[in-house]
Amino acid sequence: QALAKVPGAETVLVADLSSINETRELALQVNAFGRFDAIIHNAGIYEVSENSKSVDGLPLLFAVNSIAPYVLTCLIQKPKRLIYLSSNMHLGGNPTLENLTNGSRISYSDTKLHNLVLAMTVADRWKDVYSNALHPGWVPTKMGGEGATDNLEKGFETQVWLATSIDKEACISGQYFFHKKLVRFLPEAKNKTIQDKFLSICEKISGVRLEDSN
Repeated sequence: QALAKVPGAETVLVADLSSINETRELALQVNAFGRFDAIIHNAGIYEVSENSKSVDGLPLLFAVNSIAPYVLTCLIQKPKRLIYLSSNMHLGGNPTLENLTNGSRISYSDTKLHNLVLAMTVADRWKDVYSNALHPGWVPTKMGGEGATDNLEKGFETQVWLATSIDKEACISGQYFFHKKLVRFLPEAKNKTIQDKFLSICEKISGVRLEDSN
């Protein structure tokens, strides 16, 4: 179906992002095509049972929304631009990350904060990559539902702009956008102690380490 919608596409790669092994294998398949101009980490889930677990025994929300983009970021050859889909719901996330180690519930808001932390961490460590995060808005997709109040086209406009534009406003790193404008985000996302803690937890879980520098 994807290839039918985009007939000029080279191919489609498929993986279960709730599985660390399948996610690692996906990264290897991506690398077979060489270095990409841009990668948008868009995949995510929203509503799951509180007790839903991944094949690796992780909370399903955390596995798909947080660990998968971390593993892909670590293992895919560095593109020129990285874009991470966060949400304004990240403002309700736990900035101490304590619930990742004490067995407390991990919410959707937590995972969207993790995406933002990852984007800011990559921006700090990889100076030759534009790494940013964004809030797409509450748009009428299958996830957003028919009651969503934002504009559908606005929901993907910023991703395309950050991935392709040569505007000076788009050729920056370590920022958070909403509809192509810089907006407020939790300052803890740029806290090095928080970033290091998040990386340490993800590395311990996945067995994959983020490259420290260029």
